[in-house]
Amino acid sequence: MTQPVPTPDAVQDIVCSARGCRATATWGLLWNNPKLHTAERRKVWLACDAHREHLEHFLSARSFLRGVVPVSDLPTVDLPTSDVPGADG
Repeated sequence: MTQPVPTPDAVQDIVCSARGCRATATWGLLWNNPKLHTAERRKVWLACDAHREHLEHFLSARSFLRGVVPVSDLPTVDLPTSDVPGADG
């Protein structure tokens, strides 16, 4: 029997996950905590270029890091137009 292919969680705001950083993220750090998540689950932390190494180290030290991909490779959540300020609808 084949294992399901891991799919990262969809992201909404493309902002770095580092505390206090509001920079646009360029990397998706795919991770899971095997004590809490199924093997195929991939949570996502977003990282700007300046924080990528720090966040990778944090996840790797806990054996949670599963991969790193460009943000453009991540699935995204589309907001309904009614939730976008200034949108008609």
